[in-house]
Amino acid sequence: MQTNLTSQSPKRRRLLFLIMPFSALLLLTLFVSSFHTFTKHTPTLSLLSKTPTSHLHIHKRLQTQTAVLQCDGALYHDLCVSTLTRLVPDLSSTSLADVISATVNETISDVRSTDFNVTEIRRKLPHLTLLEIRALEDCHTLFLETVSELRTAVADLSKSPAAKYDDLRTMLSAAMTNQATCLDGFEGSKNQVKISRSFRKALKGISNQVSNSLALLKKINGTTSDSFPFSNKKSKKRFPDWVKRGDRRLLQAQTNETTYDLVVAQDGSGNFTTIGEAVNAAPNSSATRFVIYIKAGAYFEYVEVINKKKNLMFVGDGIGKTWIKGNRNVIDGWTTFRSATLIVVGANFIAKGISIENYAGPSKHQAVALRTGSDFSVFYQCSFVGYQDTLYAHSLRQFYRECDVYGTVDFVFGNAAVVFQNTNFYARQPESNQKNMFTAQGREDPNQNTGISILDCKIAAGSELIPNQSMFKSYLGRPWKLYSRTVILRTYIGDLIEPAGWLEWDGDFALSTLYYGEYMNRGPGSNTSARVTWPGYVPVMNETEAGQFTVGNFIQGAEWLNGTDVPYYLDLQQNLTVSS
Repeated sequence: MQTNLTSQSPKRRRLLFLIMPFSALLLLTLFVSSFHTFTKHTPTLSLLSKTPTSHLHIHKRLQTQTAVLQCDGALYHDLCVSTLTRLVPDLSSTSLADVISATVNETISDVRSTDFNVTEIRRKLPHLTLLEIRALEDCHTLFLETVSELRTAVADLSKSPAAKYDDLRTMLSAAMTNQATCLDGFEGSKNQVKISRSFRKALKGISNQVSNSLALLKKINGTTSDSFPFSNKKSKKRFPDWVKRGDRRLLQAQTNETTYDLVVAQDGSGNFTTIGEAVNAAPNSSATRFVIYIKAGAYFEYVEVINKKKNLMFVGDGIGKTWIKGNRNVIDGWTTFRSATLIVVGANFIAKGISIENYAGPSKHQAVALRTGSDFSVFYQCSFVGYQDTLYAHSLRQFYRECDVYGTVDFVFGNAAVVFQNTNFYARQPESNQKNMFTAQGREDPNQNTGISILDCKIAAGSELIPNQSMFKSYLGRPWKLYSRTVILRTYIGDLIEPAGWLEWDGDFALSTLYYGEYMNRGPGSNTSARVTWPGYVPVMNETEAGQFTVGNFIQGAEWLNGTDVPYYLDLQQNLTVSS
């Protein structure tokens, strides 16, 4: 029901007329007071852009724009952008070297955390097989090596990153390889899924961060391509320049002309009767060459040159005279990584005149003779004898000259940057259901500087295979990982190689991302007319393409082989003399 003012009594109307002016005055006073308070504490529209909140918004937008530009070309672009905007407070005014350092430092922390999880897995899963326990131990070793390599990268970034570009790319490539090797150790294990679930995601994250760091690193070098600086200057040196002059003299000297620091002899005429004792007695982190002479004989032992044993040199009495022998293999519970007869990790390692064998036999499957992750390592006039997975060129930069390699399945494999010169590769007789694959290269990322280069070598059937050669198919290689890279240059290829030349790993896996090439090869197996037609295969490389995989360009040979007296040539020329 509504109330009509005119119907109210005169007394009530007079009271309302008296109250209304006072009410209106009170409302006006409250309004003015509220407006004054609002205008006093609220900025005008023209001042809004000067507030801290707006500054933060603009800064974030600038950070994101800068990160997007810097991360151009990274395989894991979203991860790269989020990492950079989170780690670096002011990207626009921070050098690219410092940006990469921040990413690598965080990756180091991630590796340490993952390493801690390995210990936890041992505690939570008490019923592991011997193979799984060894695989976890391998992971721990690989994580320690990763931290060391990433620390080296951070140190180089703080100096002159452009000058250290090749070293930086090498260290980051090796760090990524280590994560894949850790997971490889669990293949075929009973608890593979359960174990890998515990840290597979973490390893993937580490690998992705390192991949992004490699992509960022290319911008320091002013390129986003995967090419190398090509030089076709004639070189009269027999070894890469990173082999120092004193080492060259040692490599070319006759056994009786060399002064040795230690001598190993089974008959007791030396300092030790085992190689392992001599390695343990060698100094740690030596800045000069330390030479161990190993007299003729067969040494049945497993030898490991650990990271802190640097600048070691093994000198034997020659191929087939000084032997290091073992028979560890995956069938008997060893990981491929740990099955090696000789393991070398310490940098600047050199071996001359030694045969290294894993005699486990073809039925034992993976059984490594040599596994090396030694940067700037040289093997001269050595032989490596095994069946499946004979020579594991795991990581970093390596050079082999005038060596012999014997095997069956994937018998030269790994993810090092490695050049073989004047080396013989011989296929042996495999198991009845097996094929011979000379190489299985394991590059996982297009920015890794890794691959296998076989230059002026020989690929042929070994003496035991020759009578039964027609019973087994043999191939130059197959792609172990997604960006597998192998080139065969000016090499004699025997008639054992199938016309297709190369073999698939699994269906169309890696066929468009791998890089396989051949250049001016000779012999009955060198005809490329019936080769595979994969997108990543180059049947006839030109000189510029081939030149990218020489010592001078591929493993930066002009920087580190210059002192060993191991013969080499930097480019595609073959004028071999020895620098004095």
